[in-house]
Amino acid sequence: MSDRLPDHPDFLWADAEPRKSYDVVVIGGGGHGLATAYYLAAHHGITNVAVLEKGWLAGGNMARNTTIIRSNYLWDESAGIYEHSLKLWETLEDELDTQVLFSQRGVLNLAHNLADVREGKRRVNANQLNGLDAQWLSPEEIGKLVPILDVSDRPRHPVVGGTFQPRAGIAKHDYVAWGFARAAHALGVDIVQNCEVTGFQTSGDTVMAVETSRGTIGCGKVALAAAGHTAVLAGHLGVRLPLQSHPLQALVSELLEQVLDTVVMSNAVHVYVSQAHKGELVMGAGVDAHVGYGQRGSFHVIEEQMAAAVELFPIFGRAHVLRTWAGIVDVTPDASPIVGTLPFDNAFVNCGWGTGGFKATPGVGSVYADTVAHGRPHELAAPFALDRFTTGRLIDEHGAAAVAH
Repeated sequence: MSDRLPDHPDFLWADAEPRKSYDVVVIGGGGHGLATAYYLAAHHGITNVAVLEKGWLAGGNMARNTTIIRSNYLWDESAGIYEHSLKLWETLEDELDTQVLFSQRGVLNLAHNLADVREGKRRVNANQLNGLDAQWLSPEEIGKLVPILDVSDRPRHPVVGGTFQPRAGIAKHDYVAWGFARAAHALGVDIVQNCEVTGFQTSGDTVMAVETSRGTIGCGKVALAAAGHTAVLAGHLGVRLPLQSHPLQALVSELLEQVLDTVVMSNAVHVYVSQAHKGELVMGAGVDAHVGYGQRGSFHVIEEQMAAAVELFPIFGRAHVLRTWAGIVDVTPDASPIVGTLPFDNAFVNCGWGTGGFKATPGVGSVYADTVAHGRPHELAAPFALDRFTTGRLIDEHGAAAVAH
């Protein structure tokens, strides 16, 4: 496996100067944008592609998430696209010829009361009907799986059971971004950093060009993939998207010896934790109630979530917080993404993933690329079209999939 590109011996990819025009302009240099560009080139032969990034490559949500990967969503449409993604995760290192450190250590969703049990068992049954690897575990089985978890009746939220997906896990987020960037660049895709999109030039129902801080770039097609900022971009096209953006809190501890071999999530406590490859505990907390684009942690949110987490994991009381941050989650009214066409002949949108964006990276990259290449929704994307908010065919994942991360 080669670590360097033959035409750029010192870089995994080259930062390109934007050309006058491209067949496809992808806006957003995070995981979804890079994956879309790669699959356009690798699977559809469309290599005259530019990825425009306002800041630095994968510096937004791709660098500010907790890297959890799973597919055990309740509704058929959600399970379909996330399971497609999970299957791609399982072969991604071979696809990209690079390491992404995908660790299938399983994801455990805890139940703390009767409502949690009913919802969890319902979801396990739905998952099994969709062919997913879902299990219901008793407190005794959970205690054996996660010995450091307090499964007694002492915590404020006692563990009374949980769902478990063995094939789920985590990956190294920056390796994923660099892998897609390297592979896309090797196929001829231009990656343009520090290139802010400021507007569009349109003619009737066609987007003719993208206006940027580095000049005007002509486009055959334009594909939006900028997470929470997608609503701002669509606004430049006169399209109002049903999105709200909120900061989502997370933190990481100092490096520790290995103590946790699976991902543990709790809806009632609303905290989720895994131990990263280097040894630090990666812990997610809650979403700030206010709308905003902040990327800093809020102390009151972290304090409340960590207090509950320490009750479940008493050993964590001895760990020290190293840093905190927030990602920007873009949320739709039904907590499901928007993937498909905009009301233009050549404009497409991929947004609204909320807290599920990272796990969907290869799956939506391939589905979105197929949609852009053929000018019509991929079958897995079709249920997530923008017009569902006028037809009423919503995919309500708000309360259907336990913690949504």
